[in-house]
Amino acid sequence: MAASSVTVYVVSDSAGDTGELAVRAAAAQFHPLNVQIRRAGFIQRREGIDTILDIAETEQAIVLFTLVIPELRDHMARETARRHIAAIDLLGPLIGQMERQFGRESRHEPGLNHKLDAGYFRKVEAVEFAVRYDDARDVAGVMKADIVLTGVSRTSKTPLSMVLAHKTYKVANVPLVPELTPPKELFQVPTRKVVGLTIRPDALNAIRKERLKALGLPNTASYATPERIAQELAYAHDIMERIGCVIIDVSNKAVEETASLIMEHFEQ
Repeated sequence: MAASSVTVYVVSDSAGDTGELAVRAAAAQFHPLNVQIRRAGFIQRREGIDTILDIAETEQAIVLFTLVIPELRDHMARETARRHIAAIDLLGPLIGQMERQFGRESRHEPGLNHKLDAGYFRKVEAVEFAVRYDDARDVAGVMKADIVLTGVSRTSKTPLSMVLAHKTYKVANVPLVPELTPPKELFQVPTRKVVGLTIRPDALNAIRKERLKALGLPNTASYATPERIAQELAYAHDIMERIGCVIIDVSNKAVEETASLIMEHFEQ
């Protein structure tokens, strides 16, 4: 019987960003099926690997690893093979091929792409900004943001905020709900900073039904009915028209694809 949910453990001797991005890119190809990503970063000892593998073995999970320390990478390869755990070595084959091409060994140092330079700190600041101003928890962020995303529930506002934050954009997002008046700041911020997100009703219906299923709720709840969805989308479209902002249809688009369109808009 085919699985409806898959868990992937991302194991790294650094932060694990590279592995998580790879898994998210692959998971997008199976939307709206559920792929749970669990990150285990800064692993420095074999015991840490063994602990993760004990859990992954029990859950029949996939393990993707980005280990550059040879001892840890070799241990991971041996143990996953011995335990018959599905495992992907994301960096090992590429590093090995580069070593052969360059005729020298790699530095075997984790975290070299996360050197604490100005760009790294800008990224950290942008991620913290996205978390703080997610879903208009503090509307002050709307005026401070580089980009303001707005749209109905389940149009990928939060994941888009995080992807853009990793590109050092400070992003605030504002949900649009017919029963709630949008914050006045949404109409005061420069129009060029606002991006409206829309989606086809059938696509939104499918996403919301999966969300209700994941929460253990019946898919007949008003949240996922065609009538409610039509009402929300019409309301959101009216707000976006009032703002005069650019509108992007996220139907069947991976988050990374939508993020690229947004960045193209802001880089013009």
